[in-house]
Amino acid sequence: MFIVKVPGINGLGKTKGCERAGDVILKELKNIHSNEKGMPIDVSLLDLEEIHLDNFNLELSNKLIYKNSLETFENKNKVIFLGGDHSISYPTTKAFLDFCNKENKNPCLIIFDAHADLMKPMKEPTHEEWLRKLIEEGFPKENILLVGVRNMWKDEIKFVKEKGIQQIPINSIIEDIDNIADTIMEFSNNKEVYVSIDIDVIDPAFAPATGYPEVGGLTSRQFLYLIQRINKMKNLRAVDIVEINSENDKEFGMITTKLGAKILAELI
Repeated sequence: MFIVKVPGINGLGKTKGCERAGDVILKELKNIHSNEKGMPIDVSLLDLEEIHLDNFNLELSNKLIYKNSLETFENKNKVIFLGGDHSISYPTTKAFLDFCNKENKNPCLIIFDAHADLMKPMKEPTHEEWLRKLIEEGFPKENILLVGVRNMWKDEIKFVKEKGIQQIPINSIIEDIDNIADTIMEFSNNKEVYVSIDIDVIDPAFAPATGYPEVGGLTSRQFLYLIQRINKMKNLRAVDIVEINSENDKEFGMITTKLGAKILAELI
């Protein structure tokens, strides 16, 4: 397992603090002695890397993230990116797409998020636009699955309908989580899989320290069950964990960061 810290933020000032999450998640991971599979966890033995970024130079940051991510896909079997806000997912998934195209593999993107992130993109897409930019640059829309979205702008609803992007509503998860886990795995069959986790897919009762908390989300237990199922897939190539604001988390007893560490533990 290869873990890459990507301390990038581009949330128009709304995600400041997320750039420190990688370090703090790994610090919390030291308090988790084993995951739920019974596998001991020793942070000192993890294969770690950090992409050093200047968040005041977004163009350069995106180029560095893309370059390092592409090299990672070429040399590692499985990688976890620790953000950062969701803007980092644009260069990481773009590198994933280009890697898959080069290797004649079929890329698949599963996104857990309370929001669609499909607003009209800026030149350097923010955390609200990265997915639309990725689609506009060629990621196959039929291989994208949005899970848990529960608040979209009117333009995003229109874009989803026009492009035929598939979704799993949050109520479907609540009603039959086993079947939904099966559905996600079937959707991913015969593809190379990248899973993007915005922590706000989880209800703010369990993950309050994020930029845009949305009530009515998944419980932490429900999400952990889904990620445990997904982690069994042999074609899972990459995961990112984003939008944890470790600075704001101090007033919540670091519960969001601890959940990020727990998710990471279940992926190891």
